[in-house]
Amino acid sequence: MTKLARLPLYPTRQVDWLIAMSLQHISCALSVLLAIVTATTAWAVLAEEQREFIANHCIDCHQGSGAEAGLDLSKLEREWLAGKSTAEIAGGDFDTWVKVFDRVAAGEMPPPDAEVVPEAELKQFLASTEKWLTDFQRDEFQQSGRVRGRRLTNLQLERTLQDLLGIDIPLASEMPDEPKTGAFTTLAERQSISHFQLEQHLKIVDLALDEAFRRALSTGDERRERFTAKQLSRTRSRTREPELIDGGAVVWSGGVTYYGRMPATTAPVSGWYRFTFLASALKPPQDSGVWCTVRSGACVSSAPLLDWIGAFEATESPREVSFVAWVPAGHMLEIRPGDAELRKAKFSGGQIDTGLGETQGVSGVKVDWLQMERIHIGPSDADVRTKVLGDVVLGDTAFKPHRDPNQTKLVVKRPRRAGHQLIQQFAELAFRRSPESEQLAAFNDIFDASLKVNADFVTALRAAYRTILCSARFLYFSEQPGQLDDFAIANRLSYLLWNSMPDAELFALAKSEQLRNGSVLKAQVERMLATENGKRFVPDFASQWLELSEIDFTDPDGKLHPDFDSIVQYSMLDETHHYLQSLLDDNTSVAAFVDSDFTFVNSRLARFYDLEEFQPIRLDGDTVQRVSLKEADHRGGLLAQGAILKVTANGTNTSPVVRGVWVSDRILGEPIPPPPSSVPAIEPDIRGAKTIREQLEKHRSHDECAVCHRQIDPPGFALESFDASGKWREFYPRIEKGDRKTGAKVDPSYVTAEGKAFAGFEEFCQLQAANPRPIARGLAEKLLAYGTGGEIEFADRRGVERIVAQAAQDNYGMRSIVHAVVTSDIFLSK
Repeated sequence: MTKLARLPLYPTRQVDWLIAMSLQHISCALSVLLAIVTATTAWAVLAEEQREFIANHCIDCHQGSGAEAGLDLSKLEREWLAGKSTAEIAGGDFDTWVKVFDRVAAGEMPPPDAEVVPEAELKQFLASTEKWLTDFQRDEFQQSGRVRGRRLTNLQLERTLQDLLGIDIPLASEMPDEPKTGAFTTLAERQSISHFQLEQHLKIVDLALDEAFRRALSTGDERRERFTAKQLSRTRSRTREPELIDGGAVVWSGGVTYYGRMPATTAPVSGWYRFTFLASALKPPQDSGVWCTVRSGACVSSAPLLDWIGAFEATESPREVSFVAWVPAGHMLEIRPGDAELRKAKFSGGQIDTGLGETQGVSGVKVDWLQMERIHIGPSDADVRTKVLGDVVLGDTAFKPHRDPNQTKLVVKRPRRAGHQLIQQFAELAFRRSPESEQLAAFNDIFDASLKVNADFVTALRAAYRTILCSARFLYFSEQPGQLDDFAIANRLSYLLWNSMPDAELFALAKSEQLRNGSVLKAQVERMLATENGKRFVPDFASQWLELSEIDFTDPDGKLHPDFDSIVQYSMLDETHHYLQSLLDDNTSVAAFVDSDFTFVNSRLARFYDLEEFQPIRLDGDTVQRVSLKEADHRGGLLAQGAILKVTANGTNTSPVVRGVWVSDRILGEPIPPPPSSVPAIEPDIRGAKTIREQLEKHRSHDECAVCHRQIDPPGFALESFDASGKWREFYPRIEKGDRKTGAKVDPSYVTAEGKAFAGFEEFCQLQAANPRPIARGLAEKLLAYGTGGEIEFADRRGVERIVAQAAQDNYGMRSIVHAVVTSDIFLSK
């Protein structure tokens, strides 16, 4: 019936259509024509209703060049007079109509001082407008889908190549940076591809294939080496290496760049390494250990930047510590005290004299020995060989790696037949669905031609694989308008939860067409989240949803925040990741996004947050542990976590506007539109002449600003109790003659958009937690945008509400929302 109802309304075509119908279908055809006539009549009535509403309640303020908020609705009158249909008017300025609908639905328009609109008229306008906007957009979806062409992101491309080939080298760092607009990199509308990106894609494919065939034909490259403290220490007096004291390599607390470097650990080749060492603290602070950083880099003046590996708390009792990290060739380890609150030794001249640190009474770290292992993450070389060369038996002949002295050739009997079979298997995995016969024929031709020219099976196979990996079928998602087929569903689910290709079980379910079954989908969500890959879902999603990938974009001012350091920063990330994972595992209500009585900290973060009860006795050093909180701790919920507070500040000061917009959009499910171009931005007055509250009072006097600031200001002012580094504060800081001074008192009180007053941060959070439905809706919308590649459109709103209603049955549990999202019509349709 749907296809018939969409037939063009040309009389001659309708007659031809009716004549062509068989007699038994005449009654159905008449029903369709009746529906068409009824719909056409409804459009005509609808246009008149909307026309009258606009004329009676809107046009006085919204017409001409001086229209309120720049919204000129008089052009709609001209379009109606020109004979345009309501659908044509909607299509010409769809976003404007959505804005009109939202403002009227929210009770913001007509304004309070205008004539009261009869309730029946208001409801009729909203219902009819919603219907034709939804119908118009759904018609577009039927034609081209709600999501346009979508390709793999850098992360997805890296992981797909790793899983497909069994390799472990990081590839994303070799790709062009993706646009950072505050939105998801998965969104199709924000993705682009240029000649440069295509060139880089070829480079990435070549890197991946080279590594895969290298390992497939190798005899193994793992290695292990153990260094004594003497080997790790300096060989001359004035240098930045550790010094040998009492049989240990010692580094003191100091501020010299890459002090603590260990040239003995220089990586001979780029790769994954496991570093294990025995460490202890020297002269630790009372009732505490010495927090140390582990980083890697070239450690020379021409390349002073270091890559983060991890942190640990050294104690007076020696303890074994282990880290796994990717280390580029020529880079070495640097291990040193990294706690910003430790007193630092004074070193001059850029080099450290032997014995100079010990005499200054500062804390230090001692390493007794260190073991360095070259390892691989994931599949073994034998597994890589199977992925690349297979285990195909043709007659009584299997693949056997008979290599010449240079290890460049693989002798295979019946190479053409074997190659074609491998190409078919590889293409099916790479395309995440069965390839078409024409495509396979083209790949086989490339293999045959290369084999004929080079007479080398590996070279020919690599050429075919390269072509497959440069195909749009590999780089782009294969989706058709309407309901997704099972292979497309498998892709969406896999890239939502893993950011990588489906595994064998998902492929099998797709082939048997079982993935449209809701219970099957939910079971797969549970299985996939329980895997090692599934543990990456929370960090992957949060890095974009909460913008945690931007946490190191700024460094807090050292004068204003002297106790902040990289150990605190990465501990904050651990806190948020552990917290969200616990909510997902326990299916905790999303009300915990804004209010809870627990968090996850180590001893360093507990000290930074001033959670005195948990440091240092009750916390086991660098182990992240769940702790219960009291109201006086001022923590609990995402909004009180340092990672969130840091990414919403600029390192020096805070802005209620910036934080308010962020919280409204990311947590409370209330996206804020960009400000009008005619309105200047509000910046904090660091001189203290005017408070941000005073500046915003004037700003809100603009009618076009006041509407949005009803949503922005409440969370923005509530979070003013936290500084740019994430610490609780009662007063604003100020710098006077280079010294930190106490400034004006923080006032976090305000009134919510619903008119409920709150005295401070805790009361604001309690008010939001009392109604978790908007928070659940916001999370569902973010998951859908992240997982489908398309922003939530007007026609999706009812579908989102169905998701929220389903999750409400489980008290808006985070896991229940994930289940409701993946089984929704929005997720299962293009």
